[in-house]
Amino acid sequence: MKDSILKSKSKSFALRIIKMYNYLCDERKEYVMSKQVLRSGTSIGANIAEAFYAQSEADFIAKLYISRKEAGETIYWIELLKESSYFGCDEADSMIKDCDELLKILTSSIKTMKSKQSPRNS
Repeated sequence: MKDSILKSKSKSFALRIIKMYNYLCDERKEYVMSKQVLRSGTSIGANIAEAFYAQSEADFIAKLYISRKEAGETIYWIELLKESSYFGCDEADSMIKDCDELLKILTSSIKTMKSKQSPRNS
């Protein structure tokens, strides 16, 4: 299976989220929000990976929609961590920028897939 930019970027983002989680737990002793951002941030890529094994185009699109929702939730948690001073502004802004890029790619991919669907599959 060929690797896609979406799979690659979401995996890199998940690895950054894991490092962020470790920092928040080890250095900042923050366990609740960090667990939430770990869950949502790694779920983005997990759902994208699952989409590539979808049973149908509709299933593929549904998995991308789930990834998009998880990306939105991840941005929310990062913003909370930033605004509550658990995570630095520069680091948080960089994470938000990367997550926003994933959101844009996901949205574009969903639109492309929906436009390719036959009318009976919509």
